[in-house]
Amino acid sequence: MDILTFDKLPEAVSQLLEKVSHIESLLTGQKLQPEYDEPLNIIKAAKFLDLAVPTVYSKVSRKEIPVNKQGKRLYFYKSELEEWIRQGRKHTFNELRENIQLPRKNFSSRRK
Repeated sequence: MDILTFDKLPEAVSQLLEKVSHIESLLTGQKLQPEYDEPLNIIKAAKFLDLAVPTVYSKVSRKEIPVNKQGKRLYFYKSELEEWIRQGRKHTFNELRENIQLPRKNFSSRRK
């Protein structure tokens, strides 16, 4: 075990916090967030989205999908694609009713 000096204190605290976070996530059953979101090429992105490559190119050209471009290459981040998918979620009727607070009709009082 290395001797902890004042100069090494920030690094030691950082490592300690990382380890505590890891232990906490194991105890609560949560998955750890990946430290590095690896960029996907268009083929891997299409496979992840279960779309054809030409469909992904079409969505990129219509600016419908998050993309990063470096030169002629297109790169996608899995986390951005997952968020894009989540944004397309359709709300249920009950969620819509709660959001706009529609009054519930009492049909039993009309039947007399």
